[in-house]
Amino acid sequence: MNERCFVRQVAERAYCDERRAETLIFAVFQELRDRLTTKEAADVAAQLPLSLKMLWMSFDRPDRKVRRLHEGQFLREVARMAGLDDEGEAEEAVTAVFGVLQEALGSPTGKEGEAWHVLSQLPTDLKRLWLCAAMEV
Repeated sequence: MNERCFVRQVAERAYCDERRAETLIFAVFQELRDRLTTKEAADVAAQLPLSLKMLWMSFDRPDRKVRRLHEGQFLREVARMAGLDDEGEAEEAVTAVFGVLQEALGSPTGKEGEAWHVLSQLPTDLKRLWLCAAMEV
């Protein structure tokens, strides 16, 4: 999946234009990446097209510690970074990006291959969002 296709699919799922979708992708990528180990984040990046890989890895540091955010705080951070009004809008954005990311990772259910590795590192409440995103197709 190329970057334009990824952005277009997020825009369709989030009911927004592509410029807004890019902002949502950036916010969700940053928060999700910081929830993963650096090795797992690098494994996800390796499966993304170059421009999305750069977005995924922006502001990452090799000495970064895993942020143990649960759903509420994760959604608040996405809302803050993306300029969304509330956690409800953030949940819609997260679900849209998670779903398209799962497709990019070759996982129709969010449970195969690299997507499984991401799922395994999420707390239970974020696992729910990750798995719901697969059902939103």
